[in-house]
Amino acid sequence: MFLLFPKIYERYLARQIYVNFLFILFALISLFIFFDYLNELNNLRGDYTNYLALVHILLKSPARLVELIPMAGLIGTIYVFAQLASQSEFTILRMAGLNIPKGLWTLFKIGIPILIATFVLSEWAGPYCDNLAEEMRSTALGEALGKNFKTGTWIKDKLESSDAKGPRKLGMRFVNVGNIQNRGEIKGVRMYEFDQNRYLLVIREAESGSYDERGFWNLRNITETRVVEDRKVDPLDTSYRAISTHFSEQRLRSQVTPEILKVLLISPERMSIMSLFRFIQHLQDNQQDSQNYQLALWKKIVYPFTIFVMFCLALPFGYLHARSGGISLKVFGGIILGISFILFNTLFSHIGLLIAWSPLFTAILPLSIYLALGFVSLLWVSKR
Repeated sequence: MFLLFPKIYERYLARQIYVNFLFILFALISLFIFFDYLNELNNLRGDYTNYLALVHILLKSPARLVELIPMAGLIGTIYVFAQLASQSEFTILRMAGLNIPKGLWTLFKIGIPILIATFVLSEWAGPYCDNLAEEMRSTALGEALGKNFKTGTWIKDKLESSDAKGPRKLGMRFVNVGNIQNRGEIKGVRMYEFDQNRYLLVIREAESGSYDERGFWNLRNITETRVVEDRKVDPLDTSYRAISTHFSEQRLRSQVTPEILKVLLISPERMSIMSLFRFIQHLQDNQQDSQNYQLALWKKIVYPFTIFVMFCLALPFGYLHARSGGISLKVFGGIILGISFILFNTLFSHIGLLIAWSPLFTAILPLSIYLALGFVSLLWVSKR
């Protein structure tokens, strides 16, 4: 504390902001947990009891905290500055030499621990608890993780030799997984393999499969249908025949891992940065569109810095005197600012995808607009 905030007024502001930030964050997360729990009551059946529903909601709360931290920081800081202004404490701080640059620097240091906490929740605690919550819920309900997809989960893969020792084959493989069970178990697997000319080579159907650490899928109860060309003297008169073979077990090399399959079942915003990066690499290797996931990746990287923008927006409220509005009115203004930021952030994400803007530009544009708004507000109140 003393190393980060060596001056008395810095420690005073940090203590006030942290206390109010934690109080408002607790109030917001409690409210959302309550509403999420009411919504989850509709899914109670079998072994999925009230207790497990509550645990499920609590496990998903770290991801919810990440969404609420910027708004809690904005409202808490506005309340602190409005209260200081109403009691003329902020005026005394200004007379003692707390100008705008020093105020921004102090808020920047106050925001560093919150930024670190946001990053930890977003990158590790949130995705881990989300996966744990979904696995617990699916186990209690006896459902598969991928049951919401009517035709299963589809993903593109590359062709390789079965033992992975030979050269990579030209062509592609489309994998359809009906259900994804816990711990990497899959059921209802279908694979369609094509050559470089997009001619169908193999249709493979497996009852179930499991993934091992060497990068192989161990499929069980497989029916493999190979399409063979009957070559004749006349090249224009070509016919094909299908040869079906049944296998009790088959080992198949694939770049599709359980982690990649689970990625398809959750929204990109709830994924970790490393998971997003790996999945983007997979999509690019298979020449698939990855713009949506690239945007989610840059938003995950940029999002923790939102707290600094919120602090910049809150600082002008300290320059407003009590006659400019009561504390409750200023806090209400902070709530409107926070909601408007969330709406604009979502709006620009959709616009960026439609117009095909650069993912980095789309991610930083809302922050840049609100940061500019904060600086303009500071210049305006400082001249009053």
